[in-house]
Amino acid sequence: MPHGRMPLVCCLVAFILTFFVTRQIVRYIRDHSDSDAPRKWWQPRNISAGGGLHIHHVVIGVLLVLISGVWMVTMAVDGGEGEFTAAAILFGIGAALVLDEFALILHLEDVYWSEDGRTSVDAVFAAVAVAVLLVLGFHPLSLFDVGIWREDHSFAARASVVAMAAVNLALAVVVLLKGKVWTGLVGMFITPLLIVGAVRLSRPHAPWARWRYGDRPRKMERALIRERRLRRPVVQAKLALQNVIAGEPHFPDDAEVDVRLDREIRAARPPRQRTAA
Repeated sequence: MPHGRMPLVCCLVAFILTFFVTRQIVRYIRDHSDSDAPRKWWQPRNISAGGGLHIHHVVIGVLLVLISGVWMVTMAVDGGEGEFTAAAILFGIGAALVLDEFALILHLEDVYWSEDGRTSVDAVFAAVAVAVLLVLGFHPLSLFDVGIWREDHSFAARASVVAMAAVNLALAVVVLLKGKVWTGLVGMFITPLLIVGAVRLSRPHAPWARWRYGDRPRKMERALIRERRLRRPVVQAKLALQNVIAGEPHFPDDAEVDVRLDREIRAARPPRQRTAA
């Protein structure tokens, strides 16, 4: 088999194996859907987000296809090949069409003109930001120096690159757990942003706040104040821009924003009092 066809063979094998494994997982979940027994960590289960939203595996598939497509376009050895450039243009057109309906894929419901439809605009914003950073020469996990990986094949050099990339990725996970999605996204390319995001307070509705601020009401209060004073103007500016792009006719006023914040954000419970022995 010609060496040049190895990527196509790997793609085919991955496609077949993934389809087979996915069908088995889905069948397992369906067969055990009526069971009330607690699931162990290794047992397959549905993926759910806030509000009971079920994340179907098509969402994961779309994200993987988009990431791999951008990856292949970015890693192109010769940008002067006309056929490859034409394929990249088609990929860009297809990615735009898919992301414009990303909310439909996520909710499996036509929410194009509703509040949930803003997810599509957020996805487009994220894709544009990543593409611009790549065009400017930034790389994901900026500590991951591809040049060193290609030029120095020694174990020490590659181990140091992997270790630094792992630290960068760990910081990104902390930032995302603190609810700072954009800081984590851009920080994957600009490491100092990850450090700042990991050190600063979590957003009050994020998993980090639920885990760490439960017995720290002062920290939760500071996070709430920062969310209202600093985050709200940013959110309103983003909503205004989304209205211009997506044509959303309704812009929530301050009263509606307050209601949403009160519904989504809860103050931390007071610390438990220790009883005397």
